Amino acid sequence: MEMDFERCYRAVDSRDQRFDGWFFTGVTSTGIYCRPSCPAITPKRQNVRFFPSAAAAQGAGLRACRRCRPDATPGSPLWDIRADVVGRAMRLISDGVVDRDGVPGLASRLGYTERHLHRMLSAEMGAGPLALARAQRAQTARILIETTDLAMAEIAFAAGFGSVRQFNDTLREVYASAPSDLRTARGHQQAPAGAGTIALRLAYRPPLHAQALLDFLAVRALPGVEEVRDGTYHRGLRLPHGTGQVALTPADGHVAATLRLADLRDLAPAVARCRRLLDLDADPVAIDATLAADPALAPAVAAEPGIRVPRAVDGFEMAVRAIIGQQVSVLSAKTTLTRLLTTPTPQVDHDVVVNDTGVSRQQLHDQQGEGGPGGLRGFLGAEEVLALPDSGFGMPVGRRESLRGLARAVVDGSLDLAAGVDREETVRRLLALPGIGPWTANYLAMRAFGDPDVLLSTDLAVRRGAAALGLPDTPTTLDGYADRWRPWRSYATIRLWRAA
Repeated sequence: MEMDFERCYRAVDSRDQRFDGWFFTGVTSTGIYCRPSCPAITPKRQNVRFFPSAAAAQGAGLRACRRCRPDATPGSPLWDIRADVVGRAMRLISDGVVDRDGVPGLASRLGYTERHLHRMLSAEMGAGPLALARAQRAQTARILIETTDLAMAEIAFAAGFGSVRQFNDTLREVYASAPSDLRTARGHQQAPAGAGTIALRLAYRPPLHAQALLDFLAVRALPGVEEVRDGTYHRGLRLPHGTGQVALTPADGHVAATLRLADLRDLAPAVARCRRLLDLDADPVAIDATLAADPALAPAVAAEPGIRVPRAVDGFEMAVRAIIGQQVSVLSAKTTLTRLLTTPTPQVDHDVVVNDTGVSRQQLHDQQGEGGPGGLRGFLGAEEVLALPDSGFGMPVGRRESLRGLARAVVDGSLDLAAGVDREETVRRLLALPGIGPWTANYLAMRAFGDPDVLLSTDLAVRRGAAALGLPDTPTTLDGYADRWRPWRSYATIRLWRAA
């Protein structure tokens, strides 16, 4: 979003929640920064500055408002959908890459020098990668202070700080409070029961059609990995430092999340992946306005505002689901996936690292046990798929070898399916693998990589939905018609599936 002063000031004056996360308001007379919807009295024009990120506001010497908590806003939809280097960098930073691998690791993943990456982020975000990661660490630390009874030293390292002194200095600078004062301000709020259990709210921009999300996930839920029960989505997670489980319950203005983590350093990545899964950083008003301009979709948009694209917490998992889901029903794919998940795997080298997380198979085995608390565990890793016997696949030989080819590419590093990938390059690499065609690659672009403008025009359910709405239902004619839905054709795809 361009930092147009008049447009931003009008949003602040009207306390418009739609702009939360798009920009931050700095008030020079008080030395604080706020979200646009802050309920405080609108500051005078001469005392206001606007910033593209919380890190930029902090870099200008401002502290976070204690009333509106600007560090807990939804993420910017701009960085959520953009496929350029800055958008990719923001997704990787939110996934904790800087905390794990430093700025050199981030730059290497993006294919740029550290200096050039710093220049690009500073130009668009008002802060470099270290400052952006630091702002995230401060927010993670505040969550842990307010929702757990951990000692401050434990929180410091769990949040990604290099030392307790750095932790103390940062929180005093960002919140104008010592860490102990933040905990005192929590009052008598009871910390969640159980080691590694954290309860928090995930903000979103309204409207959110929560039932559509839960319906989509429930139909595809895999036993032992995920389930939808009493309006809450539960699933197991594979995270950079270990395993975890999450329960997500949509509520008014937020999604209540209860996380159980084997390693608290995984809090920021877990939150980022849950946000991606539910597409919480989308701008539903802009999306619905574009789709509602088509008379064929207008009634559906009016009846069900805020439809999101269910995404993924694990790119490899989504790739396996996509390959198995080729040209079969959802029920048939679920049956095959369940067989895959329940087939015992031979003992393999415990020192093998799972994907790029740095966690060995032995660590995962020890942490997950028989499914962990609640009986849910993360999906299979690439090495585990390679270790499966032929009898565990329950599918034609060609499809089985496609899965093994995918797994080998992930294990040897020639294919990256994590957050922040170059979408176009990754799609090209996927199409070069045997057994992966345009439908599979585009399905992954939409659900795993967050591309907002994918139309699966060859998909049978999409074509049925188009016919039900009186739209062209052959791939070629539907592709041409759908140009009017750009750049939100992924959301149109979801609506066509629902119409079917």
